[in-house]
Amino acid sequence: MVSTPAPRVRPMGERAFLLEVGALDDVLPLHAALAAARPEGVVDLVPAARTVLVRVDPRLLPLASARAWALAAAADTEPGGGSAGPLVELDIAYDGADLDSTALLLGIGADDLVRRHSAAEWRVAFTGFAPGFGYLVSDDWPFDVPRLDSPRTRVPAGAVGLAGGFAGAYPRDTPGGWRLIGTTTAPLFDPDAASPALLAPGTRVRFRPAARAGGGGASPGVSGRVSPAAAEAPGPGIRILEPGLLATLQDLGREGAASVGVAVSGALDRAALRTANRLLGNPEDAAAIEVTMGGLRAVAETDLWVAVTGAWGAVRIAGLAADPYAAHPWPAGAELHLDWFSHGARAYVAVRGGLDGRTALGSRATDLLAGLGPAALRAGAVVGVRDDARTPIPVAPPAAWGAPHDDELELELAPGPRAEWFAPEALTTLYDAVWTVSNHADRVGARLDGPELARVRTGELPSEGMVPGALQVPPSGRPTILLADGPVTGGYPVIAVVTAAGLDLVAQARPGTRIRFRHARPPV
Repeated sequence: MVSTPAPRVRPMGERAFLLEVGALDDVLPLHAALAAARPEGVVDLVPAARTVLVRVDPRLLPLASARAWALAAAADTEPGGGSAGPLVELDIAYDGADLDSTALLLGIGADDLVRRHSAAEWRVAFTGFAPGFGYLVSDDWPFDVPRLDSPRTRVPAGAVGLAGGFAGAYPRDTPGGWRLIGTTTAPLFDPDAASPALLAPGTRVRFRPAARAGGGGASPGVSGRVSPAAAEAPGPGIRILEPGLLATLQDLGREGAASVGVAVSGALDRAALRTANRLLGNPEDAAAIEVTMGGLRAVAETDLWVAVTGAWGAVRIAGLAADPYAAHPWPAGAELHLDWFSHGARAYVAVRGGLDGRTALGSRATDLLAGLGPAALRAGAVVGVRDDARTPIPVAPPAAWGAPHDDELELELAPGPRAEWFAPEALTTLYDAVWTVSNHADRVGARLDGPELARVRTGELPSEGMVPGALQVPPSGRPTILLADGPVTGGYPVIAVVTAAGLDLVAQARPGTRIRFRHARPPV
């Protein structure tokens, strides 16, 4: 028996690492071997083009132990090993806007392209970009298809496209640069199903030509799954008068679904959410309203208790000032008003019992990029209140608190997997420079302004698993810190990763906030 060479371990921050193999064909056998022996404490296994990302909960499994387990599990994996996945047949109407031009680009006729595409047996190598978006490869497909020079701002759900050596089907309306050759009406992603992604890694796929079904590919995938209002619970709760800049329902997110393209999501400042819930006797993961930059006005439809944590600004209940980081009665009919914040970017409004909303993959968190969970709150929305309180309201705050420091932050960085892609002076620059949060900052990521981090490798990095906190460096040389709604795979090299504690600080960073980086202590 010839064993696969041992994968290379590459660091991905303090809670994850990559196992890198030689080729795409080695990824699925490695992923299968890891999944078969997965111990408690391994949160996610995310296959990609040349790597498998292993994310761990260090409270249950130290990172060093996880690395030792992963290498042992990979040791006996044979090249090309692993059982064949289930076969899915997708009806496809070959009516894509780019069908003829793609065939011309490849030097074949459109009918020949259709014949070869439908005759090939494809398999899902990995997922990413959007929940349920599978990157399909086939030994029967010889073409390398260039992406569009200018990506479309909207690709309809159900569109089937080609890019590079891959085929893929869009589960929801989204921007995209793939060349579109057809349409399927298959339900590609259903968050309520036992197996949410129809095209999970390892699945075999055949495209079955069919007449156009009409409607331009309105797949009943993720795009139709966002609840139009936040609440699904009966009975009174709180009614939104004004949501401010952005208000969403957030809990601690949905771990463990990155392999099918689903981000963790959840509260960006997890410590603030946990504190708000502890102030009210709730479970720490109870859902609350995340308010960005302030401006929220809401009315209680029944007598409640409320606490506000995180960003700093005036808080009023029935016109009277209320301290943050304290539990307050919120009488029925009274208005809660969060003024625009003077410090920090995100506050959390929690009520005793927790807030209710549509669940997706076990979480009530709103993921606007993926279209999972409740919709962003709008004026007139009613948010239900649950009865999940576990303990009495404490007599004092659980810890000292104060206004967020958002003028200048010091963030610890753990090693990233692609430091060798950068010139030696780039790492010096990363830690010596003062970076500034740009205006391009949201729940997906925070782009930083500052000096260019020079690269010594300029080629394209095959897609690999990402984690919140990853410092991706695009060709511009200026990094972006990925946040909770960021993509689960990406093709820009990661030079370093912000620690979990640092992510709570980034959540409160406003445009113009200065950031300095320093080295984190090595994980144990």
